[in-house]
Amino acid sequence: MHHLTARQLKERLEQGEPPVLLDVREAWEMARCQLPGTIWIPMGQIMARMNELDKKRETIVVCHHGIRSWQVAKYLEHEGFENVINLTGGIDAWAKEVDPAMPLY
Repeated sequence: MHHLTARQLKERLEQGEPPVLLDVREAWEMARCQLPGTIWIPMGQIMARMNELDKKRETIVVCHHGIRSWQVAKYLEHEGFENVINLTGGIDAWAKEVDPAMPLY
């Protein structure tokens, strides 16, 4: 599994074809803030909804601080996903380092 910082993700998103951004946070967290263009599948639903994702596409997994996303990324790798990346520091790091207008929680 690879890891990206918030700043590295920003650069990656500016480069062309965007990766799949998979947000695994809960509904109340998504209501607070989110990255544009994300696919939302809460962590507890990943096993049941994994078929909604393309195993061959680059997938960057996002959560609040990077812990749940790391767990989901490890699981997806185990299930045969070829290019899974964890957002280190999660949406919290994004808000602090890239988009200070994004609400913190």
